Amino acid sequence: MNIISRENILGVLSRVIETDLKKDLVSGNLIESIDFSENSIKLEVYISNPALHARKRLQEVIEYNLKQEFGEEIEFTTIIKGLPAESQAARRKVLPDVKNIVAIASGKGGVGKSTVTANLAGGLVKLGYKVGIVDADIYGPSIPTMFDVVGERPTMIDIDGVGKINPVENLGVKLLSIGFFTDQDNAVVWRGPMASKALTQMFTDAHWGELDYLLIDLPPGTGDIHLSLVQTVPLDGAVIVSTPQEVALADARKGVNMFKLENINVPVIGLIENMAWFTPSELPNNKYYIFGRDGAKNLAEGMNVPFLGHIPLVQSVREAGDVGRPAVFQENTPTSDAFEEITRSFISTLQTIKK
Repeated sequence: MNIISRENILGVLSRVIETDLKKDLVSGNLIESIDFSENSIKLEVYISNPALHARKRLQEVIEYNLKQEFGEEIEFTTIIKGLPAESQAARRKVLPDVKNIVAIASGKGGVGKSTVTANLAGGLVKLGYKVGIVDADIYGPSIPTMFDVVGERPTMIDIDGVGKINPVENLGVKLLSIGFFTDQDNAVVWRGPMASKALTQMFTDAHWGELDYLLIDLPPGTGDIHLSLVQTVPLDGAVIVSTPQEVALADARKGVNMFKLENINVPVIGLIENMAWFTPSELPNNKYYIFGRDGAKNLAEGMNVPFLGHIPLVQSVREAGDVGRPAVFQENTPTSDAFEEITRSFISTLQTIKK
């Protein structure tokens, strides 16, 4: 057996491949620290995929190779850590030219998640950012309607000799949705693996180009689509949308906890409360809390998660979505002001998380 030394340890680690990056740990600059004595070795190593199964597999490979080199009696401590945000962005294989990738999720359907996604994208565009949306709600895609592109079909574009899907674009937002590839009136009847594969292709087989933000409109719940997403795409964070009533908050709580799971480990940027109060057009200064008051705000405080803001329940939000021009593009209305404020809060909170 060889003597334990830094040089010999590095020699072993240079033969261990990080499977996602397809680089060994040494040339990939994935070793944070090495400590050793005559009979022990302690390592801190980075991995691009922070999922629990990936970290466990890398730990097993490292320790197996070290035992082969230095003997079974050696004591090993191997700490596997996810890459820091700046390194993760620099090493991305999927969507390398996208600065921020954020999932918009909800525990249950009908809380306005797609509406929030569309208006958050519009708010970012108004501030001068390059923005895209992936409509990952396989079974109920609504983004094409909200951007008035129902019936559109993405074209193909040649990138370095490889055919790529060219997203549809409207109102300054690049868009891909399963709704572009299916008949609007027909139900999508797919098993989980088929849906997950379709979602993956909207990331890996599309040419998104340089974007400041890519928002992912997830289906409600916590299922296959969500797990496939975190295994495919290096998410920078997630936003949870809820309405104030308890039945929605219970599911929103599950959504927050899902992203906090060890094998997912995606930062929750914050909660947004939709349908916070009802304001009739003839009484623009009145607020009626028909679903309860500050439910999502209180939930955020209780779970130690940022609260990004309230969105009122007003007719113009629905009308704007139906005609394909999100309400945030209106000027100087209570609704557009609310979305603009949430957009600024979203940007600042995400920047704080990534520091």
